Amino acid sequence: MKERHHDLHRALSRRQMALLGLGSALGTGLFLGAGSAIAVAGPGVLISYLAGALIALTVAFALGEMVSAMPVRGSFGAIATRYLGPFAGFAVRYIYWLALIVAIGSEVVAAAIYLRFWWPQIPLPLTVLALAAAVTAVNVTTVGSFGSAESVLSTVKASAVIAFIGIGGVLIVFGLPGRPATGVGNWVSQGGFLPQGGLAVWLVMAIVLFSFAGVELVAITAPEAREPGASLRGALRSLILRLTLFYLGAIAVMLAVTPWRDLASHHGVTASPFVMMFAAAGIPAAASITNFVILVTALSALNANLYAAARMLHSLGGDRLAPAALGRTTARGVPRTAVLVSSLGFLATAGLTALFGARVFSILMSLGIFGLIAVWVTILVTLLVFRRDANRPPSTMRLRGGRLVPLLGIAALLSVYATGVFVPDMRMACMVGVPALAVLAVAYWLLSRRRPEPDSAPLPVGAPASRDVL
Repeated sequence: MKERHHDLHRALSRRQMALLGLGSALGTGLFLGAGSAIAVAGPGVLISYLAGALIALTVAFALGEMVSAMPVRGSFGAIATRYLGPFAGFAVRYIYWLALIVAIGSEVVAAAIYLRFWWPQIPLPLTVLALAAAVTAVNVTTVGSFGSAESVLSTVKASAVIAFIGIGGVLIVFGLPGRPATGVGNWVSQGGFLPQGGLAVWLVMAIVLFSFAGVELVAITAPEAREPGASLRGALRSLILRLTLFYLGAIAVMLAVTPWRDLASHHGVTASPFVMMFAAAGIPAAASITNFVILVTALSALNANLYAAARMLHSLGGDRLAPAALGRTTARGVPRTAVLVSSLGFLATAGLTALFGARVFSILMSLGIFGLIAVWVTILVTLLVFRRDANRPPSTMRLRGGRLVPLLGIAALLSVYATGVFVPDMRMACMVGVPALAVLAVAYWLLSRRRPEPDSAPLPVGAPASRDVL
């Protein structure tokens, strides 16, 4: 079918929006990244995840305040164009798109690795390509069908995490036949609650924030939501509550059942801490079940991130900051060209896995950190300027705390970026930041010489940005 200039279709329900955000944020950052964080901070990582949840909450409600007023194509990138200038909107959208491509790469590698839990003889690059083809096919269907598929995947993994916490609670409180209850003594049995010192709690924040990456995806879905304002408000509140309970609950249970040093010794991609915990609890069948759930988790996050990457690239095409073909949709409202171009990241990932094997997961995760922090800082800075606009459209939700809360959020994010240089897995993220911005600045300068500047205030898809559309 020939692609033409059609609007994105408003087909996502409030529940689908929340589950899309959960699909992106509840991914391998919990099932794989938690092991790396535990290795550095020990049981004190619980404080790290609590702090990460507070930062994510700040960013999510900052987004909600702006996007509920302006549910525009391009989300925070388009709003940054209006309030921070064309280059800011250009840079943050491309940084976010690249970060999503990196996230897509890390999730597909993780999914392929988990498949090898059962079939280790399958070549990793071949598995990556097969999974990539399947997820791309889902993303070129109608947005309603995509939302339904992602809802199923997200529900499966959310239910599994709840079951995991429940089983862990039984092991902690009651035990099993032949295995006494563990209690929570493991939280302090090996060097105390902060065995590596208080500084370690902050040093792992880069890894922790990567776990919460995806909360911004809910705002990206607003142009395709049936009721943008009400749906966004409900979806964000539900998402943050679920993520906080899931991360803190799951990791608290994991650390109680299995000594943290045992989890730390298996924090690589060859064995998830979840699988190791069940194996240590003497439930081998549950380890295979858990591995399946983690596979579903990776596929769900992969699916949601490809959706977000395509929508961000579609907005760049629509604003003449990328080839015009990327701003087109099919008659069903699917930005098919943007989906296919974004999926090319799978090919790069397959090549990297052929060269580096499973080690590529850590490389991809570290590269995504810079993009995440840059985007979250831009969102909070945009909010500060947005609030100074007396003529801004009305918002249906608000981040409380005046200017202090977003300023504290910015300071926390910048300090996390600074401490990343002390964490080996995250050091690469600190090294790519300034060069990446320099490349984008040159690209924008070249592009602005050949193309007219985009409008500083893009309109929402299909309706004006006012309370009437909310």
